[in-house]
Amino acid sequence: MATDLNLVSVFLAVAEAKSFRGAAERLGVTRSAVSQAIRRMEDRMGVALVQRTTRSVSLTEAGMQLHQRVAPAIAEIELALDTAQDRDAKPTGQLRLAVSSIAERFICGPLLASFTQAYPAVQIDITVTDEEFDIVAEGYDAGVRLGEVIEQDMIAVPVSGDQRQMVVAAPSYLARFGTPTHPTELAQHCCIGWRPAPDVAPYRWEFEEDGREFDVAVNPRITTNDMWVMVRTACAGGGLTFGMEETFRPYIEHGELVPLLEQYCPPFQSFFLYFADRRNLPPKLRALIDHARYRPPSGGRKR
Repeated sequence: MATDLNLVSVFLAVAEAKSFRGAAERLGVTRSAVSQAIRRMEDRMGVALVQRTTRSVSLTEAGMQLHQRVAPAIAEIELALDTAQDRDAKPTGQLRLAVSSIAERFICGPLLASFTQAYPAVQIDITVTDEEFDIVAEGYDAGVRLGEVIEQDMIAVPVSGDQRQMVVAAPSYLARFGTPTHPTELAQHCCIGWRPAPDVAPYRWEFEEDGREFDVAVNPRITTNDMWVMVRTACAGGGLTFGMEETFRPYIEHGELVPLLEQYCPPFQSFFLYFADRRNLPPKLRALIDHARYRPPSGGRKR
């Protein structure tokens, strides 16, 4: 089936504005034109993409899946066009970024070091935070979070492959207290949990079994908002902890931690660098997007 990118653009506008009127205003066309474009796209695909009521518009499951796949691709196309138009402009100035504490690939060092070497006229100011807030209102150029928590009106570019969370423990802890074989057994163990702030309950540990998602309240004996406290305590045999696989990977490879319950820990959507405007990006942000964009290993599929 031939792809009509004009229809795709209308679909994305509707998905982000959550209304035909808002999409029409954004695109500079009539509301009727937006409605007709969506109808043509649905007819060509043979599936409903949008649920319409007298007061609201929402995406169907097929529409949500299409949006998740198409939006990053269109963002990359527009970024490539912008780069071609402004290829001679040199990136300069300060970039303010709000980055999740678990975005390991982005904040572990090599990516930022190589960027500053490639673009010495750009200064990066990073705030590591797990709070959810409006990055535009707070004066940030961009942020890095898991894709599932980014607002739909933001433009998002992948900066990592698929992720997954897992349970880990030190061999010394397992030798003393045994190895759990199912997530429901975690309540019998000493667990090290994470919370974003003192007045917020510790996060429940999330799993999947036979296609069904569920979570476990482990009642952690140790709770912190610092991932490195969790890692160091677990390595010392202080208990089981739960977090991103790529955070634990160096410790697993050195035998300091052992992954547990892996069959209940499926992969999920990756980290994205997200920002507000899709047009006229400053060269400094465009350079970071291109530098940080995730590229799958040669011969592998893009996730």
